[in-house]
Amino acid sequence: MQLTAVYMQVSEGYVAFVEELPGANTQGATMEEARENLREAVVLVLEANRELAER
Repeated sequence: MQLTAVYMQVSEGYVAFVEELPGANTQGATMEEARENLREAVVLVLEANRELAER
């Protein structure tokens, strides 16, 4: 699966989200922190979606 990650620099650091996956968004003080947080957010959203689909 290929997803599009978007990173935007703001005064507090970075915000990040995945265009194709609603709910997968985060922030971080540095680009690397935002990248790690986004990876975790994607996993959590995919797991939640999988659980909902199984119900």
